[in-house]
Amino acid sequence: MEPILVVGSVALDTVETPFGRVKNVLGGSATYFSVSASFFVPVRVVAVVGNDFPQKYINQIGKRNIDLRGLMRQKGKTFRWGGRYDYNLNEAHTVFTQLNVFESFVPEIPMDYIDTPYVFLANIDPDLQLDVLGKLKSPRLVACDTMNYWIDSKKQQIKNVLKKVDILLINEAETRQLAEEFNLVKAARRIISWGPKAIIIKRGEHGCIYFGRDSMFAAPSYPLEKVFDPTGAGDSFAGGFAGYLAMKGKLNDNNIRQAIIFGSVMGSFCVERFSLNQLMNITTDEIVKRYCEIKNLTHFGNIRQL
Repeated sequence: MEPILVVGSVALDTVETPFGRVKNVLGGSATYFSVSASFFVPVRVVAVVGNDFPQKYINQIGKRNIDLRGLMRQKGKTFRWGGRYDYNLNEAHTVFTQLNVFESFVPEIPMDYIDTPYVFLANIDPDLQLDVLGKLKSPRLVACDTMNYWIDSKKQQIKNVLKKVDILLINEAETRQLAEEFNLVKAARRIISWGPKAIIIKRGEHGCIYFGRDSMFAAPSYPLEKVFDPTGAGDSFAGGFAGYLAMKGKLNDNNIRQAIIFGSVMGSFCVERFSLNQLMNITTDEIVKRYCEIKNLTHFGNIRQL
């Protein structure tokens, strides 16, 4: 089975929600993505941590089918993020951001990673995303993420990245911001005109919408009774989505639709506990069961006539 490469952050998070608080727990975009994707294919990680990063977390990630040879350990402190959620769990309030060693992060791609066929560029500086793409040998599929900070400060660089990627994953507010268009359909079409084959707009508890050049698909989120921590849900979605596509090996409309549902499944598991405590303990049977439940949730049969 062919692997997928993720370039992003590995972090220590401090998170408070109406349901509890945790301090210096395992986090980061590359972490959530890699654990989620590892249920489908082997994962290669390129990221950086400080010399204060707990070995127990490396051991924890290493239990999955994840290659950590691209995880650099540098002198200094690990990237730390602190966030707070009120009862509107779709909105994170950043309490602090300490970039530390991540501020000077320049991805170093191991030689045997450069021909990895599937690539996910997590939320990092678009200049670094371009740098990574320049070091790789013709990947079969490239997906990427971005955020409002980069849209504000480096919009042209993002557009340069989009000329080289297949799929953009982005949330609803950032879609409107990037396209400078309120209507999501028009916004998606404008972004696709800049180069990517497709865009997936993440809408939190309201699911997501996929726009391809010739198709459109909307999927709900999995209805949950308990949501403890939405941190990492988007990256877990991306991991399930890209991991399934890499497992299938073909970028066609049917596989993309199924991959979106698996993304929703992985995101739903993520939010049920703090950090990666739920994702680390699920089984493939549970993943398939939840996939089937979403399928049944959205099935409404055929109509012959009115």
